[in-house]
Amino acid sequence: MATYEPQSPAILQSPPLDITVPYDAAWVKDKVILITGGASGFGAGFVRHWAKHGATVVIGDVNVQKGDALCREINKEVAGNNKVHFVHCDVTDWQSQVNLFKAAVKLSPHGGIDCCVANAGIAGPDVMQKGSNLDAAEPPPPAFKIIDVNLTGVLYTTHLACFWLPKNPGSSPSSIDSKPSSSSPRDRHLLLLGSMASLAPIAIQPQYCAAKHAVLGLFRSLRATSSLQGIRINLLCPYFIDTPMVTTPARLALAGGGLGKPEDVVEAATRFVSDSRILGRALVIGPKMHVRQTRTGEWELDTPGAPGSIETAVFEPYVDDWEDQEAWNRNFVRLLNGVQAARGWVGWAQDVGKAILNGFGLVR
Repeated sequence: MATYEPQSPAILQSPPLDITVPYDAAWVKDKVILITGGASGFGAGFVRHWAKHGATVVIGDVNVQKGDALCREINKEVAGNNKVHFVHCDVTDWQSQVNLFKAAVKLSPHGGIDCCVANAGIAGPDVMQKGSNLDAAEPPPPAFKIIDVNLTGVLYTTHLACFWLPKNPGSSPSSIDSKPSSSSPRDRHLLLLGSMASLAPIAIQPQYCAAKHAVLGLFRSLRATSSLQGIRINLLCPYFIDTPMVTTPARLALAGGGLGKPEDVVEAATRFVSDSRILGRALVIGPKMHVRQTRTGEWELDTPGAPGSIETAVFEPYVDDWEDQEAWNRNFVRLLNGVQAARGWVGWAQDVGKAILNGFGLVR
């Protein structure tokens, strides 16, 4: 079992993960997990794996046929009281998500939700740069379905999770000092699904890229404050994964490279869901490769079996971002801190006075 020691008492998130340290998938036993978009793709892989290890899973998906069939299949295979349930849900519809969360609470054996996985997402032809007849007197608004599902839907899920997770009976505020226990699995966990498009541009998918960049921003903001509600938040950023979501044109564009495997995404997600000590971390999942880490912390390809070489598909971005931001950010923050230090307490008092007067409308 890994040991998790905070690098600073002021940082309410886990230190960098050692992905070579094994975890126990059995830690998901008896957890109640709500997942959006779990009827297909690696979302269905999450559902199968977690149900196999004893979790109760509630799937919210717009595809009734696939979702219902998946639940029936899994429930025939798993033993015990844990079940997989399907609830029709359109993540772009607020009331539909409200109904999903309320249904999950009713279906929960203990009346609460341990983990919410904001997994629902779509890709496809993007209309952003393909306008027509926009010079008409009243051109119709564009269909931004990709934004609606991949961002607005995630925001709805997050908003509801922040309400329901702290109400989980028997759960305690999440902490890096907590210990996974099969006898006391109550949790408060929100797992967001980003993408490599959260970290790098996807030229022909501006909506998808914008939405996934936004999910990264949501994650980085919430992990600084979610501990106030005792909620732990983590993020998955899959590369192109070998699922039906990767279209034929995309596969042609990626020819000669490598696709990630769904089972590696499932493994990374299960590490987050099962180990309640992991707070505020992100993992990127790509094709499996043999690599070694240099003294500067960079990864490079290596010969299989060479000293220091490991085979992995999982890497952690933003490992030390509370200490070492990107170069431009770090420089700009240093300048801002320098201004604050130069102004000192006198500058602080002046700003406080102006803020109070501004509140009374006396200064602008």
